[in-house]
Amino acid sequence: MLFNSLEFTIFLPLVFLLYWFVFRGLRIQNIFLVVSSYFFYGWWDWRFLFLILFSSLVDYFVGLKLLGSENIKHRKLLLLTSLIVNLGMLGFFKYYNFFLDSFTHAFTFFGTHIEPNRLKIILPVGISFYTFQTLSYTIDVYRKKIEPTKDILAFLAFVSFFPQLVAGPIERASNLLPQFFKKRVFNYNLAVNGSFQIIGGFFKKMVIADNCSPYVNDIFANYQNMEPSILFLGAFFFAFQIYCDFSGYSDIAIGTGKLFGFQLMKNFSFPYFSRDIAEFWRRWHISLSSWFRDYVYIPIGGSRGSKLMSMRNVLVIFIVSGFWHGANWTFIAWGAIHAMYFLPLYLIGANRHNLNIVAENRLLPSPKEIVQMTYTFFIVLVAWIFFRAGTVEIAWHYVMRMIDIDLFSVPNRFRYPLIFIGPFVLLEWLQRKKHHFLDITGFKPIIQIVFGTMIILMIALFGVFVDKSQFIYFQF
Repeated sequence: MLFNSLEFTIFLPLVFLLYWFVFRGLRIQNIFLVVSSYFFYGWWDWRFLFLILFSSLVDYFVGLKLLGSENIKHRKLLLLTSLIVNLGMLGFFKYYNFFLDSFTHAFTFFGTHIEPNRLKIILPVGISFYTFQTLSYTIDVYRKKIEPTKDILAFLAFVSFFPQLVAGPIERASNLLPQFFKKRVFNYNLAVNGSFQIIGGFFKKMVIADNCSPYVNDIFANYQNMEPSILFLGAFFFAFQIYCDFSGYSDIAIGTGKLFGFQLMKNFSFPYFSRDIAEFWRRWHISLSSWFRDYVYIPIGGSRGSKLMSMRNVLVIFIVSGFWHGANWTFIAWGAIHAMYFLPLYLIGANRHNLNIVAENRLLPSPKEIVQMTYTFFIVLVAWIFFRAGTVEIAWHYVMRMIDIDLFSVPNRFRYPLIFIGPFVLLEWLQRKKHHFLDITGFKPIIQIVFGTMIILMIALFGVFVDKSQFIYFQF
């Protein structure tokens, strides 16, 4: 079920009312959340409910077995079972045809032709997110960082919680799971804050991302016939499309969680105001970046050891992060490009210089900060071209054609999305110290009502109401 669908506008209020006014006990609320979440997920394709249930049960029982075992070999075998099941499912559904095609092309290079036996595999929505969520639980139990739960209902609810099931945030059991054991009382202020975050998320998705989408599709599909200025605009629009699409989903998910009394982790923190690429990655898709840091980067050595080994670990983490996004060499290239951006900072020890908020305690940034933010945004924009293009070759040609003296001449017919992007960036700048750009719960109620009404009217007037307008990260 899509957030921006008629079905969800019926589903959410109905579940909200039943949750708070009918199913009042803690256990019955958890049961209701599991049923509602499975209904939400099964609306897309009911067959894949068995997949998420199987993954959940495997990690639940592995956790219980880990609780009763102190034998190192036995514990490692249990962890390996979880890894094989979860990564095996993810690998089959997401990467089978990619590896098959790559294997075939490798033999073709040496003059041998192989006819690949491709399978028509449907990628289950959200599999990259919920497999990582259940894996983090098993790994943390194995490391004895958390106690495994014996409450199967709470665990099923933790894995399938519908607001963040399909595209995150990728929650940790240490944060979300305990919330299913605490009695939840309706919090008016939290619900109001969540409502504004939901509205802000819909604004990002429907007014900015979906208005940028047709221009991005047109420019990337016809890049060979476009002027350099239009190519730059296409990359610029995609940068805001993917940011507003994905962070918009996260805002709706986190805001919806607040309506039900849950606090989900922050997933975006105004990343386009970053002053270097390291800061960008601390602010972009935080739940995934921190997941790879804790479960891949640190276990393979992190920054320990020689500089050469540390550089290898940085390269691995960025390439794996790129590959997580999809079975295409463009994503691997995107990850490698970000590694090349990051490594110089890492080598000179400057990757943790910008830990504070930009222009903290000031309205305007300094000239140095403007240069830093502009440069960081530009190199991120170039990398987004590889993320969006169909092949690495197309991305390279796109970049080469984009770099020209005619770069900053913008035709009128491509200016429409700029009407929304400009005010949005200004509003994000003013709200950069908050949790989300519509976090206005500190204002008087009348101001909240007026401002909220204005945003809703903008969504109604300028939003793109297209059936099946999926969020970009659904494909990952």
